Amino acid sequence: MNNIKRIVLTGGPCAGKTTALVRIVEHFSSLGFKVFTVPEVPTMYSQGGWSYLTPNRKLYYEGELAILETQLALEDSFMRLAETCTKPAFVVCDRGTMDISAYIAPEMWDDITSKCGTNTNQLRERYDAVLHLVSAADGAEQYYTVANNANRYEQANEEGLQLARDLDKKVNRAWTGHPHLRVINNHDVFDAKLRRVIQEISNVLGLPQPVTEERMYIIELTGELPECIESEITQTYLVGEPDCEIRLRRRDWGGEVVNVHKTKKRVSPGEVLETERQVSNALYESLLQQADPYRSVIRKTRRSFIWKGQYFEIDFFHAPVDHLMILQTKGVAEQEDVNFPPFIKVVKDITGNKEYYNYNIALRR
Repeated sequence: MNNIKRIVLTGGPCAGKTTALVRIVEHFSSLGFKVFTVPEVPTMYSQGGWSYLTPNRKLYYEGELAILETQLALEDSFMRLAETCTKPAFVVCDRGTMDISAYIAPEMWDDITSKCGTNTNQLRERYDAVLHLVSAADGAEQYYTVANNANRYEQANEEGLQLARDLDKKVNRAWTGHPHLRVINNHDVFDAKLRRVIQEISNVLGLPQPVTEERMYIIELTGELPECIESEITQTYLVGEPDCEIRLRRRDWGGEVVNVHKTKKRVSPGEVLETERQVSNALYESLLQQADPYRSVIRKTRRSFIWKGQYFEIDFFHAPVDHLMILQTKGVAEQEDVNFPPFIKVVKDITGNKEYYNYNIALRR
């Protein structure tokens, strides 16, 4: 099989990864896929006798190096297995290489990646998608437990919960820059979290999905934003066939640039098929020649953050409109309430209002 997808399941402590992996295997096996799962490598080493709490700095360093080496080798081995399958297959990694960087100093990370003959950008590019499950410590504290992981040091007290929240954000930041990073919220019902995981993987595999509306609001800020991930976005729409939206996006995180080509095609009144791929700078410049002459380029600053277990993105538009702030929630179930932060004032609910879709904001008047 060609074009085997490699997907990372990651997140903070007690995020539900183990249960999600079981659901992934059950669901996609029933659809005729062979699902390979790469085990969590740091846990293998912890159970084997190595500890990241060791005061022996040389032992600590060698352990982290061994974890990265093993992670790379295991993933490559499972990819080879998937490639020999005669039926559709994909690989799910219980955490990925970039998770390691969230636990160690940047200098050590640069050193061990160099010893492995790689770097941060190359490691992110190994994966087709990254699904970050938010820790139960952030917004679902009543479900946070250490009972299913004896090696977890983030205990179920306030100090441990804060450690877990901080680690969750570090892991999320480690993967920032990946074009298909999706943050999976906590929900009142855990099954809703699992359904979102299945939906995101289905998108990666190119399976048609029901049309869903993300909650969208025009807002004003009434206070300071918490620690967030900021990026500059330039979005150009390309000429396409009817019922097909083609978007070319350049996203800049402080000088680190990622270009993504995305196609959204309606295959039936209630279903849409989305495909996206990362493109080089040279191909990006070439594709700009296909820009839709009836649509302007959108320029905006995006600030992303997690608040009480829900993931938010605020877009500050600069062109073709300005003085417009739109907040989107990601993956909030239809029956759930949005946990609006106190520093946000909702001016208008625009969920489902096509006038505020980026595709229509770009339309030249």
